[in-house]
Amino acid sequence: MLRQSIFRMTNGMYPELITRPDIKIFLPPIGGLTIYIWGDPDTIPDEDIELTCRVHDECNGSDVFGSDICTCRPYLTHAIEECIKTAQRGGAGVVIYFRKEGRSLGEVTKYLVYNTRKRQEGGDSAENYFNCTEQVAGVQDTRFQALMPDPLHFLGVTRIHNFISMSDMKYNAIVNTGIEIVNRVEIPKELVPDDAQVEITAKVYHGYNAGKAYQNIDEKELKKTVGREYAYGKPDEEKKNVVENVVKNVVE
Repeated sequence: MLRQSIFRMTNGMYPELITRPDIKIFLPPIGGLTIYIWGDPDTIPDEDIELTCRVHDECNGSDVFGSDICTCRPYLTHAIEECIKTAQRGGAGVVIYFRKEGRSLGEVTKYLVYNTRKRQEGGDSAENYFNCTEQVAGVQDTRFQALMPDPLHFLGVTRIHNFISMSDMKYNAIVNTGIEIVNRVEIPKELVPDDAQVEITAKVYHGYNAGKAYQNIDEKELKKTVGREYAYGKPDEEKKNVVENVVKNVVE
């Protein structure tokens, strides 16, 4: 009856529901995300077999173009490495890549925020990290996390042994749907670019899971953490030196 109901409600889009009784799992296409799996997918529902997972929100500037103002690309890279290691140990790794660019504010808005951060009086700072987003967009975040765990349930996930994320919003959304998270894995400090210290310091201070690596972030650390200086209004020779340093950091 369930198969027939889904077949009817989807206007016959999936005839396999009726013609393929041997298929035991129905995974409908979900727009706006891609699921990457390392290892044997059949092990994912088995709570006794190690599962490493990251839920990643798109960041075109970092993921594709290598911007070092945030931790998105190195954190994604670290997650992929951990997923591969887990698969090599006989487990499975899953990265769910959501198209929620700029906290779902959009790419243009995100770059306007970056521009505001760098051009504000005193330069980019951890103390004003979230204020700049509110100044430009009116809100800090427009991601709706309540439905975010759905793809995990479609895969049959009931336990995540290694959750590669520091976000409390994502953690809470997942565990509130009944999925157990055993270990939360923060990004190693050596992977955080110099200019992204502003982001990681602000996020941890305001409640992101600090793990073992970021326990000492307090108000003093928040106030003293600043980003790379840009050469707005400076002589041409100073601008040239700043640009060369930026390019060098991105290439490295």
